Amino acid sequence: MILEQFATMLHDKGISLSEDQLGQFEAYYETLVEWNEKMNLTAITNKADVFLKHFYDSITASIYFDFTKPFHLCDVGAGAGFPSIPLKIAFPHIQVTIVDSLNKRISFLQHLATTLKLENVQFVHDRAETFGVNPIHREAFDVVTARAVARMSVLSELCLPLVKIGGHFIAMKALNAKDELEVGQKAITILGGKVENIHTFTLPIEESERTILVIKKEKQTPKKYPRKPGVPGKTPIE
Repeated sequence: MILEQFATMLHDKGISLSEDQLGQFEAYYETLVEWNEKMNLTAITNKADVFLKHFYDSITASIYFDFTKPFHLCDVGAGAGFPSIPLKIAFPHIQVTIVDSLNKRISFLQHLATTLKLENVQFVHDRAETFGVNPIHREAFDVVTARAVARMSVLSELCLPLVKIGGHFIAMKALNAKDELEVGQKAITILGGKVENIHTFTLPIEESERTILVIKKEKQTPKKYPRKPGVPGKTPIE
């Protein structure tokens, strides 16, 4: 029933999943719960909640941004793979790179990718600050996503240096997104971004508020950003 409801909710938004894709989400849930007993990946383990608050919530990015074309996505601080792995399952043609600072989460994601037979995914154990100054990764991605990682003034410094000029940074937020945006506007501008769209909606069933901020990279990020690990969080650009 949960799988059917999940598929129906997505279908209502114009996103159709095959039986194979639904099977991947089922396997994702089982793997997440199994590994969660060994390490803290998520506080949410109830099946209906995982499908709604993690899987469906992650895919909402594609309701407000075009995921039908192939592009390279980088997910910063993905934790247990949100939002990038649900998006990858729903849109297998996208290429995904996940960067996370905790090696055990990277181990989980590598195992998950093998279990789900995902192609064109890579996982990097690194801090976003050092990842963003690496010439291989800097301004190399079409789309960069982050879901509930940090407030916008901090998050922008971790994510915008990775976005190509002309590309997009998609920040997925819950409450207080507009207040965060007000404070973070200076950082977004300094780092080369411009707010393109703000989408606020309620998650079905539980009706909690969500906001998706779509920020376009208009100019190059100054070389001094991102600053050293820990500095953006302690002294944000404000």
